Amino acid sequence: MRIALCQLNSIMGDTAGNADVVKKTVSSFSDPKPELAVFPELFLEGYPPRDLLEHEWFIAQSAQAVDELCAFSKNVPETGILIGAARKSDASVGKGLTNSAILIHNGSVVFQQDKCLLPTYDVFDESRYFDPAESTDVFEFKGETLGITICEDAWNSGKMWARRYYDLDPVEDLVSKGATLLINVSGSPFHMGKQQIRFNLMQSHAKRHNRRFVFVNQVGGNDELVFDGTSLVFDSSGNLIASLPAFEESVVIADTNSVGEPPNEILSESDSIESIRGALVLGLYDYVSKCGFKGVLIGLSGGIDSAVTCALACDALGAENVLGITMPSRYSSEGSISDSEKLARNLGVKIITIPIESPFSSFLEVLRPSFSHLEEDVTEENLQARVRGNILMAFSNKFGYLLLSTGNKSEMAVGYCTLYGDMNGGLSVISDLPKTRVYELARHMNAEGERIPTAIIEKPPSAELRPDQKDQDSLPPYETLDTILQLFIEELRSRDEIIEQGIPASTVDWVLTALTRSEYKRRQSAPGLKVTPKAFGSGRRFPIAARYRF
Repeated sequence: MRIALCQLNSIMGDTAGNADVVKKTVSSFSDPKPELAVFPELFLEGYPPRDLLEHEWFIAQSAQAVDELCAFSKNVPETGILIGAARKSDASVGKGLTNSAILIHNGSVVFQQDKCLLPTYDVFDESRYFDPAESTDVFEFKGETLGITICEDAWNSGKMWARRYYDLDPVEDLVSKGATLLINVSGSPFHMGKQQIRFNLMQSHAKRHNRRFVFVNQVGGNDELVFDGTSLVFDSSGNLIASLPAFEESVVIADTNSVGEPPNEILSESDSIESIRGALVLGLYDYVSKCGFKGVLIGLSGGIDSAVTCALACDALGAENVLGITMPSRYSSEGSISDSEKLARNLGVKIITIPIESPFSSFLEVLRPSFSHLEEDVTEENLQARVRGNILMAFSNKFGYLLLSTGNKSEMAVGYCTLYGDMNGGLSVISDLPKTRVYELARHMNAEGERIPTAIIEKPPSAELRPDQKDQDSLPPYETLDTILQLFIEELRSRDEIIEQGIPASTVDWVLTALTRSEYKRRQSAPGLKVTPKAFGSGRRFPIAARYRF
């Protein structure tokens, strides 16, 4: 069968616009036209549409979009349209809504397969909205018996995981019912290492069941989630027939009767940092464009975090749409000012300098009667960050630019950041990147020439809020801090298991305590782009007013 893999970028909530994308795509096919065009999971609604699904008017709009596609399909009888959509059900109990793959052909929906496995871990919350499929069925279409699954349905293979989440393996079930061609429509978000895991999983289905396997994934940034695409087609031996690019829209027509080539790994280790860059660039671009901002602005401190954020913004939006603002204080080093200016020159970014001594002094004077009998402490340090935050938000309001927050995962984890100060912003681009990864990304972005000044990469990191301040005065070495955070947050290791890795108990206890105490800060932070298996945000839900022991 000749199948068009339509790896496209839908907009959440825009059912009419997403349906138009389907029409334009299918109308563009030249002869001989594909027999089937496959679009990703919930493409009509945009994935994930979240609580839009709880509104009847939104479901009615989705149904109208399906009706319009059915009418359109009469004009293209050569091609069936397989697309993800939310569908009302006749069930007498439950949510009354299914996450479905519908096959539209010659004027009507000729087949519908509902999603069987509804994930409720990490960022997924599908049982909140949907009922699971009551059954799986195959469908005869243009000489093939189609076995259609939706995203998670393909992730319960007993051959891949030591522990399965569900009793049912929908792929295995469809094969037992006679499926000759397996198709998975997906909304599978990116994180580091995910592309290789997905490749291995889909290939294993093809090999294990001796069936051709088609995987079509969403691409684009939707709030904190980034979808990489990387759609795949395997022959029945697990050889690769087609592989679509990561982080870009692509429509490829593949003949599933072809014999594929033995695949290499989809990503080599040296390319993994580039996949992170690609994810952040795509996520940033889509967040800005889908939200309708004119451009972005960044507070440039002369440090590594703001420099990397600025370079990513230039890659995503073009330097002409990025504004840098440097705000030196009495504690700013000359090097930080000159490093920010050099960064702006290297990247071609406009930079504005606004010293904060005057507003900072005014705050100190206003507070002096109440604070005169007390020693200076973090209060005065945070005042500087909040003055800067106010200036940045003023520019955001005045010019319609999105303010990018520049905090990294290491700092966000232990609260080494200031509420209503450097945490201000509408999007936190690198909030899921540990500090050590930020340095790795900076070096990667300099691989073909100095974009980020070498001095920024090499100097010890500092908030520069008091004389001769260095991050390592307050924090463990970042290599140690990031190791603890990965073990605890991503690998769910206990305190004692982390100490067994050779890390001093006092250091582990300090980090875990700081992590807990900073939960209230993170709850108020800007949305951050997810690139690790466990990011702060919707996928990690800890209480604030709590008391527990590690």
